[in-house]
Amino acid sequence: MRDSSNDDGLNATIHPDGSAVLVVDETPHAISTTSAEDARREIVHLTAQIARQLDTPIRVIVTEPDGTWPLVVDGDEHVEFAAPAGGSPNAYGSAPARPAAAAPAAPTEPAPARSAAGPVRGSANPRPAHDARVVRAERETFLTSAHDNDNREDPATRGFRGAMTRMGIRMAPGAEERSERTDQMDVAHHWPGPRTIAVVNGKGGSGKTPTTILLAAVFARFGGAGVLAWDNNQTRGTLGWRTEQGPHEATLHDMLGASDHLLSADAQAADVANFVHHQRQDRFDVLRSQPIALASEQRVSAEDVDRIYSVAARYYRLVVMDSGNDESDPLWQRMIDHTDQLVVATTTRDEHAEAGALLLDALTERDERSAALARNAVAVVSQADQRSTASEVRRIVDGYKQLTRDVVQVPFDPAMIDGHLHYSALRPATQRAWLAAAASVARGFQGA
Repeated sequence: MRDSSNDDGLNATIHPDGSAVLVVDETPHAISTTSAEDARREIVHLTAQIARQLDTPIRVIVTEPDGTWPLVVDGDEHVEFAAPAGGSPNAYGSAPARPAAAAPAAPTEPAPARSAAGPVRGSANPRPAHDARVVRAERETFLTSAHDNDNREDPATRGFRGAMTRMGIRMAPGAEERSERTDQMDVAHHWPGPRTIAVVNGKGGSGKTPTTILLAAVFARFGGAGVLAWDNNQTRGTLGWRTEQGPHEATLHDMLGASDHLLSADAQAADVANFVHHQRQDRFDVLRSQPIALASEQRVSAEDVDRIYSVAARYYRLVVMDSGNDESDPLWQRMIDHTDQLVVATTTRDEHAEAGALLLDALTERDERSAALARNAVAVVSQADQRSTASEVRRIVDGYKQLTRDVVQVPFDPAMIDGHLHYSALRPATQRAWLAAAASVARGFQGA
């Protein structure tokens, strides 16, 4: 395809809301679309019409939130990615020229004459003509190394780069897509031995249960099965209310009663399904408490926590524990003793943020291990009120940056307010925030 001159080129802009404008001869033409994908197709279609009229390919510079893209479009709507004028040949990922092969070094001594009847004359130790051992040692393997596979990057699938890939022009992903892929890989990691996350805050309504559910969902969706969300609460834990119920009504008390069998050599992996509630969309299991009965009727001791944890650690690679509000409860304190990664859940309300900060202070003074958990904690700040201003949210986020290893902000999302929680029901920006939160948690396991 031949590129036209810059004087014949067009300019197009795609706005964040999916609408666009194409400028032809300094005259803007509005494009009423609602997605970037539709806008790109319409820009190509209109540019092709002009190319047919002029009987020459047309250059169009497309600007959108992801970047600026110089294209050449012909009358048949074929598109090529064109380097800008004056750009370097390798600016868009073309392979560097292969260096010329080095000339062989001149021999320091004349080569001895060969005899048609035998080995080289004058050589005390002639090399065998076919030495399989030497050949295997010197030749390069035909197999692709694991390092090569790790460095092989899939083409872009998002934004304008993804659109160009689907048109047949393979493009590398942008920085945002690369960051998302890195988070997915961190979440998908499997560690040797079980890992435990404790989601904490001493104030009710601070977002502990949604945080437990959505972290479990992200780890299960991207890392595979073997994820358990455990309602470790003496006083009306509501994890079961916001998740799907299985074909039974079993709770952690039932699992505790069956722990001897579940820990025996006769137990099978599927036996645990009698006591947990599988989430068919998000692929993790829930161990429920009993929110209807009084706390005095369903007390769980620290020893009971150890017993249930032994079962969970046998059947699951990752346990996410939703906690109650009473930090003096032996149940709560035993949970901390089993924890590998602490997550402080808070909303943007002042009382929730302060309660989480006070909890970190208390853990710092409890013992050396608890203090290390507090220093390595991840704070998840959920915007519970849609009317919260950016400065209000930033104040909470910045405050927790002084207290924890990392802080992840989750935007307001109506799908998080009531009812069953499902990762797929969240807005894209909310899903991305929960993926970032899970990835931050996963990175905390690397030294565990």
